[in-house]
Amino acid sequence: MAGAKRKKKSAVWRKIHALRCEDVKLWCVSRLPILKWAPSYSLKENLIPDTVSGVMLAIQQVPQGLAFAVLSSVHPVFGLYGSFFPVIIYAVFGMGRHVATGTFALTSLISANAVERLVPPLSNNYTTNNNSGVLGLSEFEMQRIGVAAAVSFLGGIIQIYAYIFENIKSVQLEALLLSLLSLVVLILVKELNEKFKRKIKIVLPIDLILIIATSIGCYFADMEHTYGLEVVGHIPEGIPTPKAPPMNILSEVVTEAFGVALVGYVASLALAQGSAKQFKYSVDDNQELLAHGLSNVIPSFFFCIPSAAAMGRTALLYSTGAKTQVACLTSCILILVVIYAIGPVLYWLPMCVLASIIVVGLKGMLMQFRDLKKYWNVDKIDWSIWISTYVFTVCFAANVGLLYGVVCTIVIVIFRFQRARTLSLKTMKEVECKFKTEADCEHLQWVKIVSVNNPLVFLNAKNFHHDLIRIIQKDSASTQPCDDINKCEQNTLLNQVFNGNCHGELSLQPCPNERCILILDCSGLTFFDYTGVSVLLQIYMDFKNRSIDMLLAHCKASLVKALQYSGNLGSENPIFYESISSALGAIHLNRNCNKLRDHSEV
Repeated sequence: MAGAKRKKKSAVWRKIHALRCEDVKLWCVSRLPILKWAPSYSLKENLIPDTVSGVMLAIQQVPQGLAFAVLSSVHPVFGLYGSFFPVIIYAVFGMGRHVATGTFALTSLISANAVERLVPPLSNNYTTNNNSGVLGLSEFEMQRIGVAAAVSFLGGIIQIYAYIFENIKSVQLEALLLSLLSLVVLILVKELNEKFKRKIKIVLPIDLILIIATSIGCYFADMEHTYGLEVVGHIPEGIPTPKAPPMNILSEVVTEAFGVALVGYVASLALAQGSAKQFKYSVDDNQELLAHGLSNVIPSFFFCIPSAAAMGRTALLYSTGAKTQVACLTSCILILVVIYAIGPVLYWLPMCVLASIIVVGLKGMLMQFRDLKKYWNVDKIDWSIWISTYVFTVCFAANVGLLYGVVCTIVIVIFRFQRARTLSLKTMKEVECKFKTEADCEHLQWVKIVSVNNPLVFLNAKNFHHDLIRIIQKDSASTQPCDDINKCEQNTLLNQVFNGNCHGELSLQPCPNERCILILDCSGLTFFDYTGVSVLLQIYMDFKNRSIDMLLAHCKASLVKALQYSGNLGSENPIFYESISSALGAIHLNRNCNKLRDHSEV
């Protein structure tokens, strides 16, 4: 036993001694991306655009932070903290150079559910609606009860109208008019900014201008006392002393916490991947999860509401030409100025103006209704889940709707995977009679045939892309000129695509006189979703940019329709074929036409 312990300790010490400084440095850089981009930061090229973007971001962060804090049912000042600390944490740990994290509408709404439930307001008004149904009756009686049920339904709707009009008495006319005016100004100016964003480099910061104007007007008109208008009130100066959140209520906010974690991560990761794709860099999913997790954990000790990346602020960084995370750090400096110097001036800011900013800020989420037609044409099950999740969210709560959507998606995916059949690629016996010469065989060595034997959905779409590149690279490295069609078949017929991890760029270079061609056999692609179709389109465009032609064989009509509807393939030659044989025949015919054209030119 003692000898075994000594051997174990010696093995541990060997591992410790084998650990090199380069390994430690590599680990630190992978977990702290700021160590990678900060030392190579170009002041001459990046400082000015990052500073401009940071200023514009801060101008948008301040009013949205105040507004989303109100949406979370907490004091507005906590929105300023939530616009400061998470941004710094993400800049250190995050990999998205154009991701603007901070307060977020949906996570604010979810957290408000826990706030209202655990710390309810002083008084609540509820309207109840009772329904009853009778079964097992005659047709006559069922028709009667059907009419009665319709009356009951309409009566319940009228009761909910009655609830609204009953509370209209408590609406302040001054607050209503100010809110309507704010909505008109916000929508009008934002639409103009969107329309002329290509002609103007700096958009008009209407949110901040509206806050300043209404605060000044409320102060000089003394609306707080004259009209009883509700204002923000006292805003403390400076940064609060860190304090741990109340740990005794963690078990009571588990549902909302899962909702915040899931919604925040999914939204933030989507924006990070989108920015990485647009600006040609890469992000690591696990590192993003760590970055956003720390962006919520650490700021929670400074009284911050849940944070996530926001689409509107991220789009602002795009339009203002941000280069690195320095833009977000610049906004933190300005927000710090607001917290220490300008915050007390916001005492007279009307709460109805913040409510108007919230409503207009949700425009981006509401505009997602335009994608319903696309979802319907690509996958009707995805469309049904979208609609039903929305209904559950509106009728119950954000966390309930989120849970319903997640459960439905998992059940549907499991059910579809269980019913999916795995098909293998047929042999190329039918091709032998057409291509037997050595010249044709040499030509076919640049044709890669990949069989897709799995469904293509959001669960395996990313690995599918990596695996496709990996097996092509592997085959390209091992392919040798063939002497007969059997050897050619072995070189061009690849194994089925399977799940795994792969990183790297495609390095497939054909000979000077040939273009490399990939034939994707989709006979085993039994079903797909919107994400799967998007990945196929992305693969097609990536290969096209690398001068690689991609052809699809055995495609189902639904897949062809989805690919044609979801993106512009932009190919002069057809890419969809009924079989592998017809695709190879088209390649052979095209090659002969090119030869004939070359001879005619000579």
